[in-house]
Amino acid sequence: MLKLNCAVQNYAWGKVGKESEVAKLFASGSNEEIDEGKPYAELWMGTHASGPSTIAEPAGKYPPKTTLKEWIGANESALGDVLLKRFGGKSGLPFLFKVLSVQTALSIQAHPHKALAESLHAERPHVYKDDNHKPEMTLALTDFEALSCFVSHAELHTAIIKVPELAECIGEESGTIAAALATAGAEAEAQRQDALKRAFKSVMTRDSDAVQGLIKKLCARLNDAPAASLSAKEKLVLRLNDQYPGDVGIFAAYFLNYVTLKPGQAVSLEANEPHAYLSGNCVEVMATSDNVVRAGLTPKLRDTDVLCSMLTYKTGLPQILEGESVGGTGPLRCYKPPFDEFQINTLELKASQETLLEQIQGPLLVLVYEGSGHLQAASSAATNLLQSSAMAKGDVFFVPDGQTLNVKATSDSSLFIASANSRIF
Repeated sequence: MLKLNCAVQNYAWGKVGKESEVAKLFASGSNEEIDEGKPYAELWMGTHASGPSTIAEPAGKYPPKTTLKEWIGANESALGDVLLKRFGGKSGLPFLFKVLSVQTALSIQAHPHKALAESLHAERPHVYKDDNHKPEMTLALTDFEALSCFVSHAELHTAIIKVPELAECIGEESGTIAAALATAGAEAEAQRQDALKRAFKSVMTRDSDAVQGLIKKLCARLNDAPAASLSAKEKLVLRLNDQYPGDVGIFAAYFLNYVTLKPGQAVSLEANEPHAYLSGNCVEVMATSDNVVRAGLTPKLRDTDVLCSMLTYKTGLPQILEGESVGGTGPLRCYKPPFDEFQINTLELKASQETLLEQIQGPLLVLVYEGSGHLQAASSAATNLLQSSAMAKGDVFFVPDGQTLNVKATSDSSLFIASANSRIF
């Protein structure tokens, strides 16, 4: 195995200083001081060029700052035959592993499917730096709030009727759109979906001055109402306006499901589905890509026309994954989304407990989230790898294909393990 140094991203929406779990993990794993004035938003583990992991140990075996991607390029067998055949070795690992600490909302966004990613990258490589798709899965470490996927047609119909500012933002078509959303019967599904698409595009492309005026009116009305009378989404609207005053993404909240994951719950997102993370800590795994198409709640580039045209406009709540126990009542739990590139396993050990990780196939990225103990590569004789290592909070390890890992805890420990999805083996 290899011990890694991992990159941190200081995006403005991240939690600041020691309030950030990302900061604490980064400081523990790297022995660097936390800057109390800086946001620590994401910890990246993997081979993506925008935040590459580098080899920390075995010390002295490799030139300083050797990246994991470079090492895999020289040792492609570390990916194993299945991953090499399915994904190739050029890009390193097919999955990117992260920890997020979210203080303020991320953008209203979606990630392109493979064909669109290739097209966007070819047209604007300075904006869309990858030609790969980016399905993803988020696993909550704390209560984790998100907007995810479109609400039902019925819920949007109710919002248009009961929120006059939203209806005005949609424009003169709002009555026609509301009527279409309320049309019953399976045969009218295409009509309802088209109404949703027209409403969303009308709002997201509305003149910014008009949007700001309508949001000001909306928030004034909500602030005048008794606090106890406000719905959860109305309270969210006010919070988003505090963070991004007058932003069109505030209206987008009426179009998307407002969900709160409890610790240990996960949600997976296909390409071309709208979402925005709002607050909390999570681990996240995705196909190796950093392509994001944004249209609200962000100071970054907005590509609204692309976003509106790429979405599937499917409705309904996202599926919540609770994870499945591996091997009956053992300490290992698996979260397996419907994507080939990745899955997450969680490992919970009590002090003095140990286990052999032989159920997870392919190369692994292992994050020690809490606790301490010892790792032993049970089936490796390679001289350019660590045979064993102490483990502590914030440590991250790469385990090549075929290197069975024994984990022994000296205190209560929690580990998160990213790998390719077991369905491809």
